[in-house]
Amino acid sequence: MNQQRTARLNELLRRELSRLIRRELKDPRVQTVTVTDVVTAPDLTHATVYIRTLDDEVGAEQAVEGLASASGFMRRRLGKLLRLRRVPEFHFEVDHTLERATRIEQLLEEARQDGPDEPGAD
Repeated sequence: MNQQRTARLNELLRRELSRLIRRELKDPRVQTVTVTDVVTAPDLTHATVYIRTLDDEVGAEQAVEGLASASGFMRRRLGKLLRLRRVPEFHFEVDHTLERATRIEQLLEEARQDGPDEPGAD
């Protein structure tokens, strides 16, 4: 499958999964979930779904468990809704991108404070 088509499918799955979670899942563990990204395998058999929650890390892990238990329901609904020949098997992971970016910013700020004030001043 070409990259442009895969990117469109990833975005479509992200949008529809978000809608399903928000409107159709009644599990209290997934009430604060936001789907940040979906990455499908080239053969469309598997998709990694990255999520964020408003809760702490424990709440995020519980949300992953709740989503995993509803995975079959979501696959069936998406298969009917999107008329896909093959709906990938979903694997849910907590998205740590924001924490990593914050940590990098913190390290860069520390390096700026510890480094020389003027370029070339050694």
